[in-house]
Amino acid sequence: MGRTRIDYCLSPASTAGRGKGSDLNAVYLNLDDAWEKGVLGLRERDARDWGPRLRYIARKKDVEAFYREIGQDLAPFILYGSGDFHHLAGALIRRIGPGPVTLVSFDNHPDWDVRPPYWACGGWAARTLATGRVEQVSVWGCGNFELRFPSRLFANHSALRSGKLQIHAWAERQPPAVQKRFDCMMRENWRERFERFANGLTGRNVYVTVDMDCLRAHDAVTNWENGLFAAEDVAWAIGALRASANMVGGDVCGAYSPQAYARSFQRFAGKWDHPKFAVPNEAEARKVNRKSLEKIWSALTSP
Repeated sequence: MGRTRIDYCLSPASTAGRGKGSDLNAVYLNLDDAWEKGVLGLRERDARDWGPRLRYIARKKDVEAFYREIGQDLAPFILYGSGDFHHLAGALIRRIGPGPVTLVSFDNHPDWDVRPPYWACGGWAARTLATGRVEQVSVWGCGNFELRFPSRLFANHSALRSGKLQIHAWAERQPPAVQKRFDCMMRENWRERFERFANGLTGRNVYVTVDMDCLRAHDAVTNWENGLFAAEDVAWAIGALRASANMVGGDVCGAYSPQAYARSFQRFAGKWDHPKFAVPNEAEARKVNRKSLEKIWSALTSP
């Protein structure tokens, strides 16, 4: 694995009872240099050799090898890079246990696609239901086109019908027919709805994953389209979950980083699928993202 450097190797079980900010409770998994060295005072696990192979879409054998070498030994709370790596949460959640968890995702995308490849940032969330660790997936903050016809044809409809996959999308980002189909939320009522949801998880194990593309544009600079949450909104929602449920782990991704791929198909598909944005100033992007991260991370890792 070349320059892969192992700074940190602790099982989740060995971190039980650790307090806020403990090096044993959280880690920065560096796949793409999306964050500055020493971000939030976290210990760093250097996995940059893995980044190009895993970005956006990844082969099953690569994800399994990554999990064996690095993933299964990471701390309960993980900060990593671009939302192009969000599908890794689907593998990393396997290290959380025992017992089933409810996966709560804050994301501008539903990540429900059933099409191949199996490991891709657009289809990972619903696939966690097959891990044996996840009993329900609830995605909050969707605002993109995937909920509309014909894109929604590729959703995991069986999981939607059973209620094991829930999508809470923004009404103002969707046409009337989609608003009705998905009972979309509005700025005026989303907190009330989320409180009811959180109260329904009393005593249950919860894993929270945050893709920063769920945030509005002036709160996050990402590789994808932005959503409508403020950073304070997501921090509040995580606090509501902590007040009711048992937070067993979580992760945050979604910061901007330049795209680097190991394979030509990744590069072709990534160029076709990503929105066409002007390349941001990386230093300025980090300042914006760091400000939001501090609010969200504090809520996520508080005891």
